[in-house]
Amino acid sequence: MIGSDQRTRAPVVPIASRAGELIFAATAQGLVSYDAAGDVVPGLAQRWIVVDDGKSYIFRLRRARWANGERVDARDVRLLLLARLRREAARDPYGSLAAVAEVLAMTGDVIEIRLKSARPDFLLALAQPEMGVASREGGTGPYRVTAKGDGTLLLSPVDEDDGDDAGQDERKRRLLRTERASRAIVRFQYGGADLVLGGTLADLPYVTLSDVNRRVVRFDPVQGLFGLALSPRTPMFDDPHVREALSMAIEREAIIAYFEMNRWKIAEQIVPQQLDLPHPPTVPGWSGMTMEERRNLAAGVMTRWRAQHGGKPIELTIALPPGPGTRLLFLALKLQFKAIGVDVKQVERDADLTLIDEVAPYDSIAWYLGRLSCARKVHCSEEAEALLKQSVEATTMVDRLVLLGQAEPLIEAHNGFIPLATPVRWSLSTSRLNGFEPSPRGDHSLRGLVK
Repeated sequence: MIGSDQRTRAPVVPIASRAGELIFAATAQGLVSYDAAGDVVPGLAQRWIVVDDGKSYIFRLRRARWANGERVDARDVRLLLLARLRREAARDPYGSLAAVAEVLAMTGDVIEIRLKSARPDFLLALAQPEMGVASREGGTGPYRVTAKGDGTLLLSPVDEDDGDDAGQDERKRRLLRTERASRAIVRFQYGGADLVLGGTLADLPYVTLSDVNRRVVRFDPVQGLFGLALSPRTPMFDDPHVREALSMAIEREAIIAYFEMNRWKIAEQIVPQQLDLPHPPTVPGWSGMTMEERRNLAAGVMTRWRAQHGGKPIELTIALPPGPGTRLLFLALKLQFKAIGVDVKQVERDADLTLIDEVAPYDSIAWYLGRLSCARKVHCSEEAEALLKQSVEATTMVDRLVLLGQAEPLIEAHNGFIPLATPVRWSLSTSRLNGFEPSPRGDHSLRGLVK
């Protein structure tokens, strides 16, 4: 797994890193989870029913034990779920999980989740790895860490019936190592690994420069947000013409050309497709203009802004994660912004512009709009925010989608986010390994892999 092993040592909470998320998902399953195709499959819950016109989900838990050997009880799971829901509400403030009204432990092995109103994507949102549950000692599986050392973790499967480690079948065990992308790729090249997970644009040049057979490079068909969020603390961004100028000035095709990846697609608008919107996604007003027209218009806006503010140079900071890929991205953006008289500098955090690189966990306009809302501390439309808040309280899906449909063009026109392209997620999978498939959620289970 690409990442730092320092981020895999606290398995009882979701960790904000690709490596940490993998370990957490492997050792602390939620009620449901994703399969390789991105669909919902049983997790800690062995089955469920949906009643009350989609406003109530009743889950029957499988017989399982916590890492300390104690039986899993629905009352404990309820408390852990409530904590996860509070955390998720901060990350996805207007999504499907925000509709939860109550979580009830009906018996020792039955949990009911009641919603304020029906949400078709509720199970997909619940299946996110971040919704896994774990006690202080750890989760219920599907794997348990049975050995550590030399920078590696040995994961052994947990028997679903009694919670004990499942036999001594070496083929079912997973030996995980977390390290830098460059080392992981070299290890893979020389047969020291069958699978490399966690690749993003930041590390993609390592693959391009290596001798790895291109047929073993697997890209996930993900959708989501990849672009620059404007800070609400930068006074310059309070000018709507400046926000629009920054977005229209970028030639996205030129940025993609820096990377040898034919399947990478540009994005000029927030929403990649209609999804559950009641109308086609709103396109920016400048989408029909030529690149020369866009750049001339943007340069004029910046010239006027400088004239109105004492003629001082325009300097902005951009926060990007480390890696050769994001360094290339920065150089491409620097060239684009320079063409309209804006100088940019790369920093680690607290920047005027911050890269958002996130995969959508479910296919709904609610996730995209919520991620760019005032609740997520990006430069936002107050009018759209009011509509998003109303959408959470809507009693029918029709009313909710109408409100979301009204908010979408407002957020698009506000230009608080500069879309650049689709997110990039890649893996390396040897031909010796069966069961690995690219994931539309960018999520890969360790189960089902056979060497």
